[in-house]
Amino acid sequence: MQKNFLSMLTAAAFVSVTFMACNNAETKTPEPTTPAPVTKEEPAAPKPEAPKDVVDIAIGSADHTTLVAAVKAAGLVETLKGPGPFTIFAPTNAAFAALPAGTVDGLLKPEKKADLTNILTYHVVSGSVKAADLKDGQKVKTLQGTELTVSIKDGKVMINGANVTTADLAGSNGVIHVIDAVLMPKKK
Repeated sequence: MQKNFLSMLTAAAFVSVTFMACNNAETKTPEPTTPAPVTKEEPAAPKPEAPKDVVDIAIGSADHTTLVAAVKAAGLVETLKGPGPFTIFAPTNAAFAALPAGTVDGLLKPEKKADLTNILTYHVVSGSVKAADLKDGQKVKTLQGTELTVSIKDGKVMINGANVTTADLAGSNGVIHVIDAVLMPKKK
C-alpha cells in the first residue's frame, strides 16, 4: 500500500507540476511590445487638370452658348480642338442676339452650314496673337481667307469695329479675345 500511495503521490505531483506549468504559460503576462506606429495614408494628390483648349474655354463660358452651338453646327469643334495655335475673336450671346431677327436660327439650319462656317472662320486667325501684339491699323488674315482690321483708340482694341471686351483668355492651343459684335465677312 505504501507503494500505491507513493505512486499516487508521484502521479499527483507530476499532474500538479504539469498543470501549473501549462497554467503559467496561459496566464503569463506577455512581454510589452512597442505598437507599430499609426500612419495616415496621405490622400492622393489631385491630378492636375489638363489645360483647356479654346473650345473648352468657350464651352465653359455662359456668355458663349450661342457661339458653341454655332461651332458644333458648322462641324468645327474637331478643327478648333486641334493643335493650332488659333486666335479666336469670340462674339458673346448678346452679340448674336443683336443680329437681325431669325439670322442665328437660319444659320444653324443644316442647309446653311457653308454660310455659318464662312462666318465662324472669319473670327479665327492662325497663330496665338495676344492683345499686346496687336497694332493700330494692322491687318490679320482669317482662316476664312480675308482680313480683319485692328484699330486701337484710347487703349481700346477693336476688330472691324467690334470692341474687345476681354482679352487674352489663354488656352492650350491658342487665345480667345471676347468681342461685342458678330463679324460678318464681305461677300466674295
